[in-house]
Amino acid sequence: MKMNRRQTMFMWATVTALGLVQGAQAQTKEVTFAFQDTLVPYRTAMESGEFEKATGYKINWRMFGGGGDVIKAMASGDVQIGEAGSSPVTAAATQGQDIKVFYILDDIANAEVLVARNGSGIASVKDLAGKKVATPFVSTAHYQLMAALQLDGVDAKKVNVMNMRPPEIAAAWERGDIDATFIWDPVLSKIKGNGKVIATSGEIGARGFPTFDSVIVNAKWAAANEGFMVALVKVMAKAQADYRANLAKWTDDSPQIKAVAKWSKADAKGLSASMGLYKYLSLEEEASPTWLGGGVAKAMAKTATFLKEQGRVQEVKPDYSSFVTDVYVKKAMAK
Repeated sequence: MKMNRRQTMFMWATVTALGLVQGAQAQTKEVTFAFQDTLVPYRTAMESGEFEKATGYKINWRMFGGGGDVIKAMASGDVQIGEAGSSPVTAAATQGQDIKVFYILDDIANAEVLVARNGSGIASVKDLAGKKVATPFVSTAHYQLMAALQLDGVDAKKVNVMNMRPPEIAAAWERGDIDATFIWDPVLSKIKGNGKVIATSGEIGARGFPTFDSVIVNAKWAAANEGFMVALVKVMAKAQADYRANLAKWTDDSPQIKAVAKWSKADAKGLSASMGLYKYLSLEEEASPTWLGGGVAKAMAKTATFLKEQGRVQEVKPDYSSFVTDVYVKKAMAK
């Protein structure tokens, strides 16, 4: 059947349009990023869309209740990048998950706290025996709770350590179901008014059990998307630098703090003080021997030893440096 000129032109227009659509689809790059309620400055870039602008990727932001959940999602392949504390990251690496720590969100310092309910009869770590203590399992808080028990000679088997996600802890505290919790903000600020601080992560860290929050990535995915990784780090570092340089502007009623509150599902009131409990690093500090340049791998090895003693992992790898990389931070510094 012969086609007239109009039919021919329509056919070619249709073919061209389909080609353009298919080409656009092929060029669309997408990634899923798992985040938590951690209080970090780069929530401002999540709010403004700066990550997407800088990388050119569509980023699916998914919130999780704890590092263990992030690790599981990454193991399933549903998530390529995620935020997790040093304890769940170490557990994942020890179990052979193909991940790399490429950015340190924060030195947790004094931002995680063991709080006992008023009237619980708990005045020290030694008083936790026979009590109900909630914390998210395999989190940095869980790691430090167990470390505190060990340091103070308390048999962990005599403490009813309960596995709860942060929102569940807040609800359990409100109901009076638990005696104490080792937790971080925003839940921490909600419960401190009806509790007593027994120990902080900074105090326990100083006794040999330091912790940190990090961003991890599927190693193969990162290698195939290096440009994205470098651009991502640059945006993160820019937000962290703005926070460090302009502390006076990051007030509870500022757009910056409101963005952090929105993405972390926290109350903006008192949030600036809570963020002050963390230490946010510069790119130079990130790449230093203290952190990505060696310190993180050493901390993971020590954490793995402790997790093995607690029966959380079956072995300790001889070296954890293959699970840490400073490549993207260094390339971000060079550009």
